Amino acid sequence: MNASSPQPRLLPNGDSAITVEFSRQIDDAANQRVLALDRAVRETPIDGVTETIPTYRSLLVHYDPCAIDFDTLGAGLLALAQTARPQKAESRRWRIPVAYGGENGADLEEVAKALGITPDDVIARHAGGQYRVAMIGFTPGWSYLSGLDRSLHMPRRHSPRVFTPAGTISIGGVQAGIQCLAAPSGWHLLGRTPVRTYQQHREPIFLLEPGDHVSFFAIDAGTFAEQERAAERGEIVAERVNA
Repeated sequence: MNASSPQPRLLPNGDSAITVEFSRQIDDAANQRVLALDRAVRETPIDGVTETIPTYRSLLVHYDPCAIDFDTLGAGLLALAQTARPQKAESRRWRIPVAYGGENGADLEEVAKALGITPDDVIARHAGGQYRVAMIGFTPGWSYLSGLDRSLHMPRRHSPRVFTPAGTISIGGVQAGIQCLAAPSGWHLLGRTPVRTYQQHREPIFLLEPGDHVSFFAIDAGTFAEQERAAERGEIVAERVNA
């Protein structure tokens, strides 16, 4: 850890979990420290730790209180956080196809109007971005992405939808997202992807991992339908990009 980096805070979560909080704001530097600590805990197991869950700015650590106490575990986690380094190896890179607008992106026109630009501008700026998977959560395979163009930052919807379709590509606040399963959402829907970031009977079950890099490219409705059928068969229709 850089000497100028603040020490994380330890926050109790009931009697069997600790949150190691690196920041109170969303930023890539904090997220890289979260993922570095998560990796360090996996590589240097601590007796009593049962599970770790990385988020944007903190690591949730579940433990067995009969095997280790809060103070001992907290001290061990802080010590690991001091030495854990962000991974230097090249991250995996993916290109994700998206059918923008129309029935696949119900909010595209509204987003363009709110931002004072055209729908084509929204698509170009969204597809032109370079994103990083900061965390997976909410529902299986739901990928939260940092790196959204500042010109596309906007508040979430005032009235969340109770249903949004599987494969939704959306933006909300300062984030972009890939939604794998049908679910409620208060984000703005720009399009859909045939890519399954989660598929229970496929190997791998989860396609994306925190730290992966993602970019998007536009496809037409016909290509979407074709790739959707392929994805249903378990094919990975995302493009893996060599570094």
